[in-house]
Amino acid sequence: KYTARHRARGKLLARERIELLVDPDSPFLELSPLAAWGSSYPVGASLVTGIGVVEGVECLITANDPTVRGGASNPWTLKKALRANEIAYANRLPVISLVESGGADLPSQKEIFIPGGALFRDLTRLSAAGIPTVAVVFGNSTAGGAYVPGMSDHTVMIEERSKVFLGGPPLVKMATGEESDDESLGGAAMHARVSGLADHYAVDEADAIRQARRIVARLNHRKHHADPGPAEPPKYDAEELLGIVPGDLRTPFDPREVIARLVDGSDFDEFKPLYGPSLTTGWARLHGYPVGILANAQGVLFSAESQKAAQFIQLANQRDIPLLFLHNTTGYMVGKEYEQGGIIKHGAMMINAVSNSKVPHLSVLMGAS
Repeated sequence: KYTARHRARGKLLARERIELLVDPDSPFLELSPLAAWGSSYPVGASLVTGIGVVEGVECLITANDPTVRGGASNPWTLKKALRANEIAYANRLPVISLVESGGADLPSQKEIFIPGGALFRDLTRLSAAGIPTVAVVFGNSTAGGAYVPGMSDHTVMIEERSKVFLGGPPLVKMATGEESDDESLGGAAMHARVSGLADHYAVDEADAIRQARRIVARLNHRKHHADPGPAEPPKYDAEELLGIVPGDLRTPFDPREVIARLVDGSDFDEFKPLYGPSLTTGWARLHGYPVGILANAQGVLFSAESQKAAQFIQLANQRDIPLLFLHNTTGYMVGKEYEQGGIIKHGAMMINAVSNSKVPHLSVLMGAS
């Protein structure tokens, strides 16, 4: 029903906007697609987030879904948006916000009001760190939502579609007695000609997306890391992973069999293979990028595994190599023998190494964690 109403207004859906924004036939890596699952809110939390390639530049894209309660933000929307910003900041990805939101979902306002300020903080921190932010306003962006275009480096607004104001006409009349209409109070033409909020003035949605792509093309944005070397596929078929990892989490399996189906050329140089054998560590390449891999095999970590992990993580940091964690562990071993053997101290050494590691971390849960 709400999708039909949205289309009747001549508007594109959130995913259609993303599809037009990213380069043709390029991948879009969606983030947090199951946010709000199991809660009283719709799955996806009325927001689509992910990483896509725009004019050859990898960007973090967020798009409000106006067919879900007018794109209003509930507590899960906020968590999902903050996680996306965190990923953008860590990976220095330009942020493109496709905005059409009724602001905070009023029944859950008390859970959003205080942590919600972090959204605006994130936009300014990204900008201060030299990471560009772009806002494309497709419809209403009211109250707190008005600060997203306000705090972005580049703002695109659409003729007779975009509405950005701190308070709409009914609120203004109630607060001050002033009579006004949407267009003169917060329309695209006013913001482009009078207030200066709009940097770019589009005639329709397609034109706004075209202008956003041109903005990204002019950013002169470069990734910090050098381009990867050539990448050959694994020698073993990735489909076989379905038979290697058992359905029963209690059944052990060899993580080397998983690694052989992930890394370039199935080429893996193991580190300390005979010491702490329930944790496999070593060096490989993934899509041409060097990685250090830590993979749990039997599920339980002992003192030797903890010390091995701490040393390996320090070596990866020394070489500036990202770490890939393949999890299948029930945690550290318990019992008198292990407590006397110093499991707490050795476990703390590993946790310390992980916490203070400065290289990128990727976590894949193969089983338990």
